[in-house]
Amino acid sequence: MRIEGKVALITGASEGIGAACAGEFARAGARLSLTARSEEGLRRAGGPEALVTAGDLTEEAVRRRVMERTLERYGQVDILINNAGVGVYGPSWSVSMEHARRQMELNYFALLGMVQLAAPHMRGRGSGCIVNVGSIASKATLPWMTLYSSSKQAVGSLTEGLRMELRGAGVHAMLVCPGYVVTRFQKNVLVGEAPARVVRARRFAIAPEECAAAIRRGVEREARTVMAPLSGWLLVAAMRLLPGLVEGRMAALNEAL
Repeated sequence: MRIEGKVALITGASEGIGAACAGEFARAGARLSLTARSEEGLRRAGGPEALVTAGDLTEEAVRRRVMERTLERYGQVDILINNAGVGVYGPSWSVSMEHARRQMELNYFALLGMVQLAAPHMRGRGSGCIVNVGSIASKATLPWMTLYSSSKQAVGSLTEGLRMELRGAGVHAMLVCPGYVVTRFQKNVLVGEAPARVVRARRFAIAPEECAAAIRRGVEREARTVMAPLSGWLLVAAMRLLPGLVEGRMAALNEAL
């Protein structure tokens, strides 16, 4: 897809990967509609030209307002980047159901809600791209955040199904699997903390701008899955070829909690 002149609606755009996507797609010539809870962060990320709609995407009324304002301003939505999400650290058997539900509401149901608003519009126009930001945890479960991994696996399965559902309608669905990206994600989690050895593994981290550039290139070439960084595929391959070994290493990291 050629991005110049297209309308990109980006969720979770006030900081981190979402804000980096705002900058990356703006430089590629896209017109922006940005949403997150922080209006100040959205204006900082999008500049004076972007349409910003602050609110909590777990609320249906907010999702509808975001879409309606975007169509009022631009008349179309060409690219939906579902980036909003939150994490939970801790064993699945002890994390409160309240935190589990709050995570799933944002990571999956709010994302699905945005898809259900954008997809009919895109199908009517015969073109569009839906980008769902998952995680490397959607390909290889991380035991220090099992519930987060399961929410992102749900996003991955949804994206694969969407791609097949929309194949004949001119609408593409793409899954993004970031690894360790240097953002405030760990500070914004609902509860818990990562193992110290995981926190120290910053040599494997990438900047959000690098992730955003990979997403932009993926949209341009209509990729099925974008792994950022590409080295993440090594973990996925190891999990498939040597699952016992990888699970043992993961468990050892988790036991350091």
